[in-house]
Amino acid sequence: MALLDPVRTGASTVGGALLATATRSVAAVRTAPKPLHPRGVVVAGRIFRTGLAEPTGSPWLDEPGEDEVLVRVSRAVGLPTSLPDIHGVAIRVPAGESYGDLLFASTGWGRLTRFLLTAGMTVEDRPMTTLLPYRTESGPVLLGVRAAGTETFELACAPYDGDWRHVADLRLSTLPAPDQDVDFDPVQHQLPGLEQYPSVARLRQPAYQQARESRAGDPA
Repeated sequence: MALLDPVRTGASTVGGALLATATRSVAAVRTAPKPLHPRGVVVAGRIFRTGLAEPTGSPWLDEPGEDEVLVRVSRAVGLPTSLPDIHGVAIRVPAGESYGDLLFASTGWGRLTRFLLTAGMTVEDRPMTTLLPYRTESGPVLLGVRAAGTETFELACAPYDGDWRHVADLRLSTLPAPDQDVDFDPVQHQLPGLEQYPSVARLRQPAYQQARESRAGDPA
């Protein structure tokens, strides 16, 4: 895969700079402290993990268990609710004395469309993926989430171009969590066994850095 080839990390660095430029451009015309996903709600949730028969090497994916999590549901561009938008779900998962952040954006669910952003009217309209894969002992793994009922979502994982496998169910609270200003960053906060490829980190980090600087400079 070209994206994960160390010889091509320079291209990822350029891509990261372009993402940062796009984020900076949105921040320049928007007064909100979050240039992307400006409006959303943070709720508590619980994840019920079933485990995997064929392990990936990531304990969080491979082993059954339950996690109390924070979940932010938002619209990426912040368009009026009467218009379709790219939707996002961010999940903060406890990991020992730390935590890991997982970020999903609305896409397709097929082997090609899982890498393409799509718009919908609500967060339940479209499946969502991490868009870029994580490094595990078994190889690159993409994570996905899709609505499975009222306030309930299915979490799944797949090899880079393989079939989806059910990992867990996520159930959301109907009440907002106390901390609505939590910042999610999947580059700085990773779950054990789910590592960002260096090329992926180069692609993501400049945009997240630009978003943090935009929030830090907000007068509020």
